[in-house]
Amino acid sequence: MSEPLWIGVDLGTQSVRALAVDSAGETVASARRPLGGTRSGNRHEQDPGAWWTLTAEALAALDLGGREVGAVAVCATSGTVLLTGTDGSPRTPGLMYDDTRAGAFAVVAQEAGEALWSRLGYRMQPAWALPKVLWWRQEGLLGPGVRLAHQPDVVAAALVGHPVASDASHALKTGYDLIGDRWPSDILSALDISEDVLPEVVRPGTVLGEVCAAAAASTGIPVGTPVVAGMTDGCAAQLAAGALDVGEWNSVLGTTLALKGVSTVLPHDPTGAVYSHRAPHGDLWLPGGASSTGAGAVRALFPSADLAGLTAAAAGIDDVPLCYPLVGHGERFPFVAPEARGFLDGGPLVVSGDPARVFAAVCTGVAHLERLSFELLASAGADVGGPVTFTGGGAGNEWWNQLRCDVLGVPVRLPVNPEPALGMAVLAAGALSGDIPAAAKRLVRVRRTLEPDVKRHDELTPAYHAFVTALVDRGWWKE
Repeated sequence: MSEPLWIGVDLGTQSVRALAVDSAGETVASARRPLGGTRSGNRHEQDPGAWWTLTAEALAALDLGGREVGAVAVCATSGTVLLTGTDGSPRTPGLMYDDTRAGAFAVVAQEAGEALWSRLGYRMQPAWALPKVLWWRQEGLLGPGVRLAHQPDVVAAALVGHPVASDASHALKTGYDLIGDRWPSDILSALDISEDVLPEVVRPGTVLGEVCAAAAASTGIPVGTPVVAGMTDGCAAQLAAGALDVGEWNSVLGTTLALKGVSTVLPHDPTGAVYSHRAPHGDLWLPGGASSTGAGAVRALFPSADLAGLTAAAAGIDDVPLCYPLVGHGERFPFVAPEARGFLDGGPLVVSGDPARVFAAVCTGVAHLERLSFELLASAGADVGGPVTFTGGGAGNEWWNQLRCDVLGVPVRLPVNPEPALGMAVLAAGALSGDIPAAAKRLVRVRRTLEPDVKRHDELTPAYHAFVTALVDRGWWKE
């Protein structure tokens, strides 16, 4: 008999991705379905019904050749939540990870739980889930029979046919105590939030149930296939990168830039930009953070451009203007500044003049932000001495990869398949075998290793310092 396949599902900002791999990490089948949302000012919503509908379509599109499926796991965006009934049916839209309508309640949540949040090494941020719960309370939506769910819970519940527990990874931004492994009753009481609203929480990799008959009919995944509790997309990408040893880091350049590493100790950052997940294996922590800046700036500023042509032209530009490539409002990592706005050469972030020059500035600005992120992580006590892996859609641009490598000045690994869906396949395989790091070693392969150009690193450093100075001058970063 052939070995089983492992399936990972990634609920991203722009799409739902399903991936089936074999026990050697070879892709057997994959499918993607576009996912839309609604933005208005500081609000960003998605239809929870679409999460399951599109996931079912993507899973049904996988050609598995009749092979056994070992397990399936789902990751999603961190801090995306909704309210449901006790049967799991949605009662609100999904409030997305960057929805800050509840921003004023972040101060309330911070004050109520400051001692615990300090022990956990972070501060409540405007886009996190606990402030959203407080906003729902103000709106009168936390009535009897209402339950909070995190984004992947909707899909996992549909797969098994009943509401499921949340995983501790997605529950972090809702205020779950990762040290005590419980909801903090005293803090919730002070905030007038009933624990009845909150879900049971389990460790990532816990089997939530088995694929039910209705889900099997919709997806083609066999009845009885184990459904495993997942992790956030940033943690999933770290698993896909195979970065599971102490000091190793994964830098995900997708719509936003997210960093995750492995630490034996819990880092502490008084600004609240750094937060840490529990590793799904051993007594380890996964510190990191997610910026509001990333490759989404390229998509927003150059929506229909020939990116290959822009890249080729940008490679020949020496006088790259200073740029902080934030296209929205507010930053969350490596600094917390709700008032932050993007800039280009001291002015607003707009494409004018030579597009290639602006493109080079945007890419360099992301690289500068990445280097600053590692400096913050080191100052918070994290071990940043290990190799760095690049994943995410932005890692498909080889010129940008080398630029980022040179700005950081460290070796970089590029995995064959750097997507969060693979990380969920790794988690599914590791959960069933009982050894997640071993599963990662089997399923994750490196296609290339980059070495930094030391001379170019030195040449790029003055521009980096100028970038930091510009942030200091605006009051967003403190040296």
